[in-house]
Amino acid sequence: MKKTEKIQFIINTLEELYPNPPIALDHKDPYTLLVAVALSAQTTDKKVNEITPRLFAEAPNPYAMHQIGEPKIKQLIQGIGLTNSKAKNLHIMAGQLLEKHDGIVPNNFQDLEQLAGVGHKTASVVMAQAFDIPAFPVDTHIHRLMWRWNLSNGKNVVQTEKDAKRLFPKELWNKLHLQIIWYGREYSPARGWRAEKDIITTTIGRQSFLRSMQ
Repeated sequence: MKKTEKIQFIINTLEELYPNPPIALDHKDPYTLLVAVALSAQTTDKKVNEITPRLFAEAPNPYAMHQIGEPKIKQLIQGIGLTNSKAKNLHIMAGQLLEKHDGIVPNNFQDLEQLAGVGHKTASVVMAQAFDIPAFPVDTHIHRLMWRWNLSNGKNVVQTEKDAKRLFPKELWNKLHLQIIWYGREYSPARGWRAEKDIITTTIGRQSFLRSMQ
């Protein structure tokens, strides 16, 4: 199978499985999405969704988040990984948004990535899902599957993102990254991989990986 055929097979299979892939993190606007994604670092989406209702009840916007202060934020997000640093970053981020952006989440990478606790992946999710600007956020699922599918060398997420953007049509990026994440969770997990479920990997996957799982 040629690489172009592999890409089309992936697109077709994911579209059949996930015609309308949801965003896993609960949110209601760009700010709550930004906060939820920032909280998701080294934490499951399920855990974030357990934490954010009580946080957003107290602080649904940058003004409220800044007003309640870092100790209160820390109390509200207890149980999540990296609690201290995330509480500090959310308080600083809120102040930055108020001071530099009139409390509005910016819709460009440069300003987003200057906010406390916001890296390239978080900025990419916000750009793609809050503002519908083409981006290809790479999480552990996408990084793993791009390697398994022999579409990237697995060296690092930066290279994986470059390869994904090079191989897949730009107009599909925002939807496709969600589709790949859901596929990775349901059909091609890091542990407990089953060949009979993972049609994409068994059809086009890296032979060294397939042999190792036999």
